[in-house]
Amino acid sequence: MDFQTEMQHKDIIQGFRDGTPIAMGYFAVAFSLGIIAKQAGLTAAIGFVSSFFTRASAGEYGVYTLVAAQATYVEIVAMCLVVNLRYMLMSAALSQKIAPGTSWMHRVLMACCVTDEVFGISIARKGYCPPAYTYSAAWVSTMMWASGCAAGIVAGGMLPSAIVAALSVALYGMFLAVIMPVARNDRYVRYAVAASFVLSGICSVAPGISGWSSGTRTIVLTILISAVAAWWKPVKTEEQYGQA
Repeated sequence: MDFQTEMQHKDIIQGFRDGTPIAMGYFAVAFSLGIIAKQAGLTAAIGFVSSFFTRASAGEYGVYTLVAAQATYVEIVAMCLVVNLRYMLMSAALSQKIAPGTSWMHRVLMACCVTDEVFGISIARKGYCPPAYTYSAAWVSTMMWASGCAAGIVAGGMLPSAIVAALSVALYGMFLAVIMPVARNDRYVRYAVAASFVLSGICSVAPGISGWSSGTRTIVLTILISAVAAWWKPVKTEEQYGQA
């Protein structure tokens, strides 16, 4: 075994090691997503495939909700683009951690592996991040994510409706766990969250707008609130911080 092969083998082992805790957490969250997917009429096989290629809790929840509401394909695609737009920024940041001689194919595949957690462990590595590390971490976490969704769909068809309703609440708890720490430390995020609740309620009863599908209302409000928040309180770049 030459040195390069040995290093790749070590990167794979480290990727599996660092990706395993992520995979355990993914299974629990994806199980709750599976409950939502079952209510939308998806089979376990379809849930597994969709989760394998998506790996985004908010994006999948939006998709399954729109599927249940019989939304159009355009609405579903637009929802995925808006909700998952942050991954474009993560991929751009990860590109700075890739060795200069890495082929474009590896760069594309590493971008496809990006999730919040896989990006976190990849960007935290010292020096360049080898593709083998990202691939192995993404593989073990993705398999558990897809399996969790499929298991949730199967369980959703076997468990009593009262338990299914209770389990479906777990996903909302995950969203609150993501939102609350940031909102507690940043009042502008609190304003945006409060505005989303208030405007969503108003739009659901407002003449004309209430006739829109829930997916369209969500997309419009997401873009509108995000744009206003970015204009009102833009995030400073490192250069701006240095000048302050």
